[in-house]
Amino acid sequence: MLKRRLIPVLYLLNGWMVRSELFRTHQVLGQVVHHIERMMDWEVDELIVLNIGREERYEAGRTDVRYPGAFDFASLISQISGQCRIPLTFGGQIRTFGDVAMRIENGADKIALNTVLHEDPAMVTRAAHAYGSQAIVASIDYRLVDGQPVTFIEGGTKSVALSPVESARRAVELGAGEILLNAIDRDGVACGFDIARIAELVDSVDIPVIACGGAGRDIHFVRTFEATTVPAIAAGNIFHFTEDAYPRIKRLLRTRFGDFR
Repeated sequence: MLKRRLIPVLYLLNGWMVRSELFRTHQVLGQVVHHIERMMDWEVDELIVLNIGREERYEAGRTDVRYPGAFDFASLISQISGQCRIPLTFGGQIRTFGDVAMRIENGADKIALNTVLHEDPAMVTRAAHAYGSQAIVASIDYRLVDGQPVTFIEGGTKSVALSPVESARRAVELGAGEILLNAIDRDGVACGFDIARIAELVDSVDIPVIACGGAGRDIHFVRTFEATTVPAIAAGNIFHFTEDAYPRIKRLLRTRFGDFR
């Protein structure tokens, strides 16, 4: 039986680490390598890094600080993977098989695919065949439209005529080995996870699901694990603004769930 997991998510914009809110407001938090160091000190089990920028622009490259930063995305991935001693998932700006290969070759263990799931599904299957389904994560973003969950791509700016469940089932057919479900309406607003949609998706596919979006208090993680069979929860902002957030929440979850990693 798979043990339940708690996964930090780091959001990158133009090379900088940022706090995200509703997919449209971003606050710069500094160079990502410093945050990677903190994650290693916290002994996190795995890490998801999502490049949410829409353009090939990197501003974090500097030569006057301890870590000079990266001047292109390949070197940024290599820099991050060099700091990590844990499984690393990379997502964002992946449109071609070459984009997948570049990230794997520079140290990513898994690749999170979003827009390309709908715009070039054959490439998703090709990547799954080349690197194995365990390396392919289907990143599904959704928001409520007239009360119904609708899948969005292109950084949450373009809808597709599929529910998250329909998108997840399609991703499984393409060869994905894991689903990352992210609620756009809850991103950065700390209102708690969308338990009903998480439970529905977990019950609809036979591959692991990672729930994301809405973490604001420690109890939000407990309630979601209690109410669903989701094997993993990911979060971003909550791990950056309170002392020892990851170790504290993980200790809490271990006291509540005997099958927690």
